This record gives sequence, structure tokens and C-alpha cells, in this order.
Amino acid sequence: MSPTITATQRRARLGRRHHLAVRASGAAPEVLVEDLLVLHATDPASVYLSLAARSLDLTDAAIGRALYDDRTLIRMLGMRRTMFVVPTGVAAVVQHSSSVAVASRLRRALVKELGAVVPGDADAWLADVEASMVDRLRATGGATAVALAAAEPRLRTQLVMAAGKTYGGAVAITSRALTILAAQGAIVRGRPGGGWTASRYEWAPIEKWLPAGFPALNPNQARAALVDRYLAAFGPATVADLVWWTGWNQGDTRRAVSEIDTVTVDLGGESGLVLADDTAPVDEPAPWIALLPALDPTPMGWFGRDWYLEPAYRAALFDRTGNIGPSIWCDGRVVGGWAHGAGGTVRWRLFTDIGAEQAAAVAAEAARLTDWMAGVRVLPKFRTPLEKELAAG
Repeated sequence: MSPTITATQRRARLGRRHHLAVRASGAAPEVLVEDLLVLHATDPASVYLSLAARSLDLTDAAIGRALYDDRTLIRMLGMRRTMFVVPTGVAAVVQHSSSVAVASRLRRALVKELGAVVPGDADAWLADVEASMVDRLRATGGATAVALAAAEPRLRTQLVMAAGKTYGGAVAITSRALTILAAQGAIVRGRPGGGWTASRYEWAPIEKWLPAGFPALNPNQARAALVDRYLAAFGPATVADLVWWTGWNQGDTRRAVSEIDTVTVDLGGESGLVLADDTAPVDEPAPWIALLPALDPTPMGWFGRDWYLEPAYRAALFDRTGNIGPSIWCDGRVVGGWAHGAGGTVRWRLFTDIGAEQAAAVAAEAARLTDWMAGVRVLPKFRTPLEKELAAG
């Protein structure tokens, strides 16, 4: 008979392992990120606010140093073709389990489109452009996309996107070519121009972050290692959770699971997986509150969310493509949402009565977050109904 892990136990694990029930003190950014495996980084502000929610003392400057000076964290296009911030010690696992395959798909698509506009062999033409960009970045140490396109005219080659549509038009290949090179592991997004909410990055050779480049790793081994790390942070999880979170097909996912030592558990009507040495109950933490940003790794960690999110709350908190906005958590459940108002204060709303003491804790955390963001206005890249309403109020 399979062991049972209740929803209450899952919420206790989430609170403890994701540094939400007890915020860390004195922990380096990369240590916190490794406990979460990765941070969603499509929205630059989410990286900083996800760490701020879990630490008593991390500043935006300390997070920036880890990203761009110490380089213990690296931006990568990985699972589900999504941007993540990854500890450099985990980067090879993400690269060989996910990024290489993403790069291959993106490059095939670009070569096919280039075939109609460049002379001769489009694959060879693109390879020569790629080599030119890498050589220039190695020579200069870093450059913006604008500077690279000025130095390499072929990056200004244009493709017509969405022909005949009002939103269509000719677009240079610069961004796509750079994205592919980064996913291949040849270059990396460096420091952005502007503050910690900015997203126009300088590009740099990978050697600036990893002097020897990405260590070689068999894709099957990399996928198994990623599943092992995912279950350590998010287990128990279902196979459907794994397929969704990784973006892999069922076959690759199940093969990866078969390579590690797991136990099947009963989640109350469906089967889940945990690491074989992770079946023991965990102590329930003291009552806790957290205000998590848009695209935080915790709510984005599972496909099946009913054990921590009431279905009735989804419409207010998610956009049409499944991106979650800023959320309020109480003891492992989503109980409301928040936004950064035009006046610089955090505005919030609860969906349910959590009691006077916990509501006061939400107000205190909103005040702390207001102070943390002082002088910077944060609007999520993907706006959600409740966030837009609160931000405008």
C-alpha cells in the first residue's frame, strides 16, 4: 500500500522548503535559489521579489552582485522555453536537459525562414553569423544587441512576421539569433541597462560566467538529475506536474523518473512521486504569511494546483496564458492578491477571512515590501485582472 501524503503535509513542505514559513537570514542569493531549483525570470522584477519574499536581509544590490559580479547565478532559456535564473552549479543540468533541445527547435525554425531571404545555404549562412557574434563578444567582453547589429550587418536581415495581419511586419533577426546562441550555451545575458526591473541586457561570452563553458553531460543523465532536484524542492508531484514543469514529452519524463529512486505516494485520489528518502512527515510550521510576486516559482511549480489554490480564485490571479500575478499566501494556501500602486505602496485584497492576526501580518508584510521597493515602480510583464485593478486604485 502506498504511503499517503495529505494536502496539509504538502503545504507544510512548501512552507518550510521554499523559505516561506521562516525567512532566511544571512543566506546568499544562490543558496536560496538552489533550494527552489530555479527562479522564473521572464519578468526581471520577479527574480528580485521572489528572493525578497524569502529573506530577511537580502537587498537588490546583493542580488545584483550575485547575478552580475560574483556570477553565482546565470540567466538561461530552459524548461518550456522559459527564462530562468539558475545557480551556476546547476546550470549544466538545465542546459543539457532542456536548453539544447530548445535551441535546436528555435534554430531549425529560423533557418527555414531564412531560406527564403538569404543566398545559398541558410544553415551555413546562419552558422557564420553566429560565429561572428561569438568572436566579437569574446573580443570585447560584452555588447548590447544594438551594438552587435551595428558591427554585424547580417543581423539586420529582416523577416516578415504575420504577413497580412495588422500586427505583422518586417523584423530583424537580431533578437532571435542571440536567443538561439544563448540557448546553445555560447553566450549569456549580462547586466541590463537600467535598474533591477530592466530587461535590455548586455550580451557576453559564456566564459565570463563559466570559464570552461558548460560541462558535458548526457541528456538522459541531465533529465534524471533535474527530476531529482525538482522532487527535492517540490515533491510530492504527479507525472503531469513533471511533464508540464519540464516541458518534456511523456516518454522522456518517465525515463528520467525511472533513473532515480522514487516512491509512489497517495495524494488523496491521485498518485504522486517523492524521492525514496523523503517519505517521512515534516513538522507543521507556525502560522505564516507571504506576498509572492508574479511568476514566483512556488505557484508555478505544479500543474495541479487545487491543494493550494481554490479554483474560484484563478480568474482574478492568472492571465489568459496561465501566468500568475502577485499572490498572498497563508499557511500554504493562496488567499488573495496584491499590486504595487501608483503611489508606491503595496495594495492588497484577501479572498477569504483569515482572521485578524493573519490579516495584520499581511498588512505588515505589505509595508515591508513597500519599503523594499522604495523608489521603483513594479508592474508585472504579464498583467492579471486583480493586479491591474489594485494597481490602478
